[in-house]
Amino acid sequence: MTEYTEKTVLDAFDLYSKLAAAGSVPKAENAQLYSDEDIRSLAQRFAAHVGCTIIDDADKIYLIPVKPDAMFHMTNDQIKKKYLHANALNMDIYLMYLAIIVFVGCFYDSYHTIEPHDFVTLSTWLDKMNQRMDALASRSEEELRQAETGYNFNWVPLLRKWADLASVKETAKRQDGRTRSRIAILKQTKSFLEAQGLLHDNGADEYSLTEKAKTIFVNYYFEERYNRGITDFMYSLDHKAKEDDSHAIDQQDPLHERRL
Repeated sequence: MTEYTEKTVLDAFDLYSKLAAAGSVPKAENAQLYSDEDIRSLAQRFAAHVGCTIIDDADKIYLIPVKPDAMFHMTNDQIKKKYLHANALNMDIYLMYLAIIVFVGCFYDSYHTIEPHDFVTLSTWLDKMNQRMDALASRSEEELRQAETGYNFNWVPLLRKWADLASVKETAKRQDGRTRSRIAILKQTKSFLEAQGLLHDNGADEYSLTEKAKTIFVNYYFEERYNRGITDFMYSLDHKAKEDDSHAIDQQDPLHERRL
């Protein structure tokens, strides 16, 4: 085990304490501490002890919870109270989580690219969300029930809830933020992401990812141990639909095999 000097331990704890208090600190102001490998390594161990990790981008250093029981993790009740409506249920949080997955997918081409697109509009986000729900709805209820066990995600009730929401055709500017519509769900999700420093509102219902978001998504969000394989399951639906369509074409066209 590495032995650290007393000064290194105190400096590492100082860095960790700043992060624990504020969630992030300017990188330039803490460059001397963060550039020291021993200090950085020990601060990371402090963070891991409370279920978190330390990451950085060009401008800031962040303390990010990576375990559900982390002391800095936001609880479902906190999310409901701050970002959702008064009668929100856990299913509303699941719907928000799914909306976040789809939002990320708009930038990263179904979660498998490193360089994201520059922006996404609210209307595109809604279209992608509808497409994702339609892909899920095309699966049998038995298949979705089995997936609920494997991914700890309630797909069937989620689909029913989305279907019950009014798919309002009006523009986002005419929507009340509390209206129980599909657009309202995305707006609530947008507010959550913006408050967490993960989304930048460019105006005119156009959104982009922050540098913090890009760092988190690339390093943690895409890993199965953090997303529980949910993104891979959703993406596999696209592949399965294409395979089904291809198989249907083969059956309808007896000359298909000879032309190949």
